[in-house]
Amino acid sequence: MRRHLVLCELLVVCSCASTSWAQFTPLTIRRAEPPAANATAEELERAGDRLRAEEAHLDALDYYQSALVKNPRNARLCNKLGIVELRMQRYKNARKHFEKAIKIERMFASAYNNLGSVYYGQSKYGSAIKQYRKAIQLEPAVASFHANMGAAYFAKKDFEAAGRSYARALELDPDVLERHARSGISAQQPHSVDVAQYAFVMARLYARIGAIDRSLEYLQRAIAEGFKGMEKVFKDSDFAALRKDPRFADLIPELEH
Repeated sequence: MRRHLVLCELLVVCSCASTSWAQFTPLTIRRAEPPAANATAEELERAGDRLRAEEAHLDALDYYQSALVKNPRNARLCNKLGIVELRMQRYKNARKHFEKAIKIERMFASAYNNLGSVYYGQSKYGSAIKQYRKAIQLEPAVASFHANMGAAYFAKKDFEAAGRSYARALELDPDVLERHARSGISAQQPHSVDVAQYAFVMARLYARIGAIDRSLEYLQRAIAEGFKGMEKVFKDSDFAALRKDPRFADLIPELEH
């Protein structure tokens, strides 16, 4: 099975480490010269990659589409076109490109993941989960796939299933929720959910794997957002290591507030 580079093939969303909860921002400014007629498909694709990294979305579309004309059965190009359309919130076009990529290459895990992200962007969380699950079946060791499914479960307020998906993502890559790449992926962050609940869940998951600094960061966010149920921190076995950290004592007054 062909392994796809996650940092090149997937959707970008804001970093979960950030305090911002923004989603996609359409950018529609053309900056580059039109694609050269004598350029090869590979040259056009590379130029499209560069323009996508620079967030010159319309220019990237022009170059990817020109490359696809020269190489119409290229699933990777269809996937990249879909990513740019998704970044611009053109969900119908993005879905068409991802579905075409899958039709060309049935085992293209990243395309299933990105199709899931179309549904996620449209708040169709059940459909998103279905596509994320297909991606995971094909490539079970990609942390971002599990994190994206966790985001969809969280948006459905199925916090138990979300926790399982996030736990698996962190097991595979403890940094997956903190990573942000302009031309690649950072794991999706839930939207339209209880921010305090999300922060507490992440604090517990990070505490479970011994990432105390990040656990404290998310716990502080949960406190700031007014999470109800902070008494769990004193009882939950997942927080045992965190309770031994000297910095935990500084949080006790806020936890008991």
